[in-house]
Amino acid sequence: MSVAAAALAVAACSGKRDYYVCAYVWPSCHDDSLAREWLWPEGEGEWEVIRKGNPRFDGHYQPRLPLWGYGLDDDPQVVEKWIQTALAYGVNTFIYDWYWFRAPDGYSGPFLESALDKGFLGAPSSDKMNFYLMYANHDVKYSYWNWHKWGADADSLLFNPRVGMDDWKKIVNRVITQYFHRPNYVKIDGCPVFAIFNLGNFAQGFSSEEEAAQAMDYFREEVRKAGFPGLHLQLTPGGGSDPSPSRQERMKENIARYGINSIAFYNMGGFDCDYLVHQEKAVRMRENTDKAYDIPLFPTVSIGWDDTPRFPRKGAADVTRFHQSPEVFGIYLRKAREYADAHRDSQPPFVMINAWNEWVEGSYLLPDRLYGYAYLEQVRKVFEK
Repeated sequence: MSVAAAALAVAACSGKRDYYVCAYVWPSCHDDSLAREWLWPEGEGEWEVIRKGNPRFDGHYQPRLPLWGYGLDDDPQVVEKWIQTALAYGVNTFIYDWYWFRAPDGYSGPFLESALDKGFLGAPSSDKMNFYLMYANHDVKYSYWNWHKWGADADSLLFNPRVGMDDWKKIVNRVITQYFHRPNYVKIDGCPVFAIFNLGNFAQGFSSEEEAAQAMDYFREEVRKAGFPGLHLQLTPGGGSDPSPSRQERMKENIARYGINSIAFYNMGGFDCDYLVHQEKAVRMRENTDKAYDIPLFPTVSIGWDDTPRFPRKGAADVTRFHQSPEVFGIYLRKAREYADAHRDSQPPFVMINAWNEWVEGSYLLPDRLYGYAYLEQVRKVFEK
């Protein structure tokens, strides 16, 4: 029996839930020195933008109103409340978006990391919550995270996620020493899980794809030197739509080249104004991806989409506004659980939720003043024994 299967068996015998119910965490709402300089000068992170959300059509729920107020995500007491609430409603794993950026002034290093280091790991009950990292190596244009500040400069790159070998060695050392050894860091068959958002951006930091593959091999070797049997590399792309046959072939090449062990989309199914259409697309995409590749796929359920606070020109055509409710979310969450149940012989039962706190994208489990705890209640209903 694998380590992951044994752990699940122990959990089942002890009466605990045996699913990994995972929610993505976007760690933007705190005062980060780099963010204060380049993005959110008011000192409360992206709350600055979220507060400025405004209705674009009749019945548009903007700005979003957190039930607990605008707490900072690097405050251990705020995150302690997150943890206690998540565990009470059946969410037992946080996947933290993790950044390493090269800024225009020459800075190269971690970004928004104190939400994890100070907020989560500093919370009294952090050891009761599983977690792992999703290396969010995507481009960020000047206007993307704060058009109020940079609206006139919409296209040039603010943060560049492409790193060469020197930075990659720093990243590898940092994640192994700071996170992988923690008992509550998620491991599959003893291998720490490390998710990556964009393989293309990763490869572009090196002179060739072969050199990029060697960099990933270096990561695996360092993980083994640290005492683990290996690395579980998870690809977590945006998940907009089913890939074409040519893109599927390309994906198969990348799975072999980089040694990808599993796939878990960040926002599966792309976007549609009708939540039912969005989720049916996600179900079809899940089925097609499962057939296309020989590695585990972990199902993702998104709560909705509304990133209008970030973009002045977006309106009704860009917002999930039909058939969106906690009850419908619960239906598709149950479908994801059924998928996990059907694949228990070949993979541990992970179910991903987008997201825990994506307030600026209209996708969050945290209670707000419109729905209260209703989305969390659906998680509890679906995953309770």
